[in-house]
Amino acid sequence: MQIEFVNGALAANTSPIARIIDQDALPADLEPVLVEGARASRFSGKTGQIFEGFLSRGGAVVRASLAGAGSPSAKDRMAAMERAGAALTAKYLASGETTLTIDFSGSALTAGEVAAVLLGARLRGWRHDAYRTKLLDDHKVSLTTIRAVGAPEGSDAAWEIEAALAAGVEFTRELVTEPANVLYPESFVARAQQRMAGTGIAIRVLDEAEMAALGMGSLLGVAQGSVRKPRLLVMEWKGGPVGEKPTAFVGKGVTFDTGGISLKPPGGMEDMKWDMGGAGAVAGAMLALALRKAKANVVGICGLVENMPDGGAQRPGDVVTSMSGQTIEVINTDAEGRLVLCDAITWTQREFKPAAVIDLATLTGAMIISLGHEHGGLFSNDDALAEKLLGAGTASGDKLWRMPMGPAYDKLIDSPIADMKNVGPREGGSISAAQFIQRFVDKGMPWAHLDIAGMVWSNKPGATWDKGATGYGVRVLDRYVRDTLEV
Repeated sequence: MQIEFVNGALAANTSPIARIIDQDALPADLEPVLVEGARASRFSGKTGQIFEGFLSRGGAVVRASLAGAGSPSAKDRMAAMERAGAALTAKYLASGETTLTIDFSGSALTAGEVAAVLLGARLRGWRHDAYRTKLLDDHKVSLTTIRAVGAPEGSDAAWEIEAALAAGVEFTRELVTEPANVLYPESFVARAQQRMAGTGIAIRVLDEAEMAALGMGSLLGVAQGSVRKPRLLVMEWKGGPVGEKPTAFVGKGVTFDTGGISLKPPGGMEDMKWDMGGAGAVAGAMLALALRKAKANVVGICGLVENMPDGGAQRPGDVVTSMSGQTIEVINTDAEGRLVLCDAITWTQREFKPAAVIDLATLTGAMIISLGHEHGGLFSNDDALAEKLLGAGTASGDKLWRMPMGPAYDKLIDSPIADMKNVGPREGGSISAAQFIQRFVDKGMPWAHLDIAGMVWSNKPGATWDKGATGYGVRVLDRYVRDTLEV
């Protein structure tokens, strides 16, 4: 969706016109017909509330909308601004209108608040219709442009930053949405290379032979049942001080997960195309950082595999040797994400010696049982890092909830024949999974694990997304960089 800034009033405007309204504060200059209509419809300006009426301007009848932004003193003011913009897009996205004008003239909104309105509007307008060939006209996206009129000084500069973030979220949604016959390790890499060309991100790719030479037996064990060859995608952004250690984002990229020999039930297995949501979030975050020229050194690493059950697939009971040298008894081949992450994290630590490692993964169904679809789970060995990520989650809307870890949980993954097994008992499944990953984190390395299994896909529309891929993870990583690395 295109965002345009217009100086002064629009001449002969016939597109729908919208205004952002604070709760219980209808502007004095609002046309009487809209005031009466809003009151009759019990429009009060609550966050995300919409009222539509009609005005006569220049001899033409124009659609006019009011979007509620809630209380100006609310703690979640910026989120409310996003919801106001998103509500307008949802109203007009398939309305037949191609342009929506948002009139900020005379409002008390800041440049940052205007940018938040536009961010919500753009994010809510993303939809993936590439494979829909028989959509009815009234279901087709028509809205392509949003014009911002009378925005305060600095709004366009504030929007440039949020536009980069929007592009990153949209890229993640694209990756998560694509079916597994289209998106697999090699094509994931190709899309990243294409999308990031010219951004300043340096990309490296490790193939199967290179990973084998490095001893990545854990990651490669997951991939050995598929005809799709694994890849390790490495994205480097050097926007900070020369020589400063980078922060590493590591993403689980299982482009399709059948469960392997420990085959998943068929019902709902199609959802496993988004089991690469952690890698998708890392790729989207790297794109956002590069587009807004973030003043930080960050590396993004995606372990990309497909987990299939052919005659060459690893079996329950197999023992594999990870790059770290630690051995793993594979009790359940459907607990594969941690097997991918452990080698990716080991390689990242040896290659970059990062300041901190943050991994993201759609790792466990147990996380959804614990937190539903409201928060991602946060596990960490470092209280300061955890607090910064919790704050970034609250500020960005990608909410996190810290989960416990400790020796009592760690012993649940001890194996009688190897250094560890890849699953513990059913109880505390997301915690024992985090304990597994922690065994591959170097002593003294600040580390956080984000289990985002319940967050990357939604079966119903949300505030700033349609049904489907949410783009979760990009915003919390971007906010962490803004608040922690760019200060």
